[in-house]
Amino acid sequence: MKLSVTTFLSVDGVMQGPGGPDEDRTGGFERGGWLAPLFDDETGQFMDATFQRVDAFLLGRRTYDIFAAYWPKVDDPDNPIATKLNSLPKYVPSTTLVDPEWAGTTVLTGDVPAAVRDLKAGSGGELQVHGSGTLVRFLLANDLVDELTLITFPVIVGQGMRLFAEQGTDVELSLTENRTTSKGVTIRTYRTASRPDYGTVGD
Repeated sequence: MKLSVTTFLSVDGVMQGPGGPDEDRTGGFERGGWLAPLFDDETGQFMDATFQRVDAFLLGRRTYDIFAAYWPKVDDPDNPIATKLNSLPKYVPSTTLVDPEWAGTTVLTGDVPAAVRDLKAGSGGELQVHGSGTLVRFLLANDLVDELTLITFPVIVGQGMRLFAEQGTDVELSLTENRTTSKGVTIRTYRTASRPDYGTVGD
C-alpha cells in the first residue's frame, strides 16, 4: 500500500485544533476552529475523493483520540468519511492505548517502523495518515511516507503546534498536484524523494 499523508495547515504551519474551539486545547491552545470559515465546497470535495481511495488508516494517538470521540457517533450511511473511518482498519502506534473501543483498531507496539513497512507491503491501495503531526515527523524520519498532501488555509493562527519542528529531517519533494480553491485554500500534493541537495543560487 502507498502511505499517504493529508493534513490541514495554516499559513504559519499550525495544525492544531483546526476543526473547532474544543477539538484540541493541549498546551493552552485557544484558537481552535480556524479552518471553519474557510472550508469551502471544493476542499470538501477533495477530502471526499481522498477518503474514497483509502484501504486502511494509520493515526497518531492524539488524532486517534479526537476521531474516536466523534466519528463513531456519525451513523449516516451517506457520509463518505464516517463510513470509511468506522468500517476500515485503523492502526495506532502507542505504548499507552489499551483495549481501544473503536471497532477495527489495532495498536502498534515494539518496532513501529517495521510494523508500518509490513502494512505497506500488504495488499490494498492506500494507507492514509490524517493530522497526526508527531507521527508524520516520525514517518518522514524513517523514510516511510510516499505522498504528502498539505491543505493550507489562508490564515495566520500565531499559536499552536506546527507540523514541522524547527529542526528535523530534510526531505526533497516533487510536486504532483497543485490547486487553489475559491476561498484561497491551496491543496498541494508531493511525492517524497531522497534527501535534498544544497548549493548556491546562480552556480
